[in-house]
Amino acid sequence: MARRSHMTLIWQGPLMFALCLALAHCSHDIHEKRADTIKGHVESFYDHLKHDRVAAAVRENEAIEHLSTQLGEIVTRRVNQPGSNQIDREWTDLRTANETAAQNWLALGQYLSIKKQYAQSRATYQRVIDTYTGATERTYREQAARAIRDLDMLSPSPAPR
Repeated sequence: MARRSHMTLIWQGPLMFALCLALAHCSHDIHEKRADTIKGHVESFYDHLKHDRVAAAVRENEAIEHLSTQLGEIVTRRVNQPGSNQIDREWTDLRTANETAAQNWLALGQYLSIKKQYAQSRATYQRVIDTYTGATERTYREQAARAIRDLDMLSPSPAPR
C-alpha cells in the first residue's frame, strides 16, 4: 500500500505540472486569440477607410467595443475571486480593446475632417468624449476635445436653435 501511494505521488507531480502548463497554454491562447481578433478588426477598419467605406469601418470598431463590453463583464464577474492572475490578464485585454477602439474613433474623426465632413467628424470626436469616461481614458477625451476646437477653426459649429 505504501508503495502504491509513493507511485501515485511520483506521477501526480508531473501530471499536475503538465495540467498547469496546459491550462496556462490555453489561457495564453485565449489572450492571443483576443489580440488577433482586435488586430483583425483594426486592419479591416483601416482597409475600409482606405477604400472610403466609412460605415463598414464604424462596424469594425463597434465590434472591438463589443469585445470590450464582453471583457468588462468577465472582469466584473472575476473581481470576487482573490488571487487570480487571470483577472490581470483579462483587465489587460479589456484595456487594449478600449484603447484600440478610442484610437480608431480619433482616426475616423481625423479622416472625416480631411474629407471635409466636419459635422460627422465633430460627432465622432464627441462620441469619444461621451463614451470613454474612465480615468485611464482621459487622454483620448482630451485629444477629442482639442480636435473639436480645431474643427471650429475650419468650420464653426452650427448655432444652437
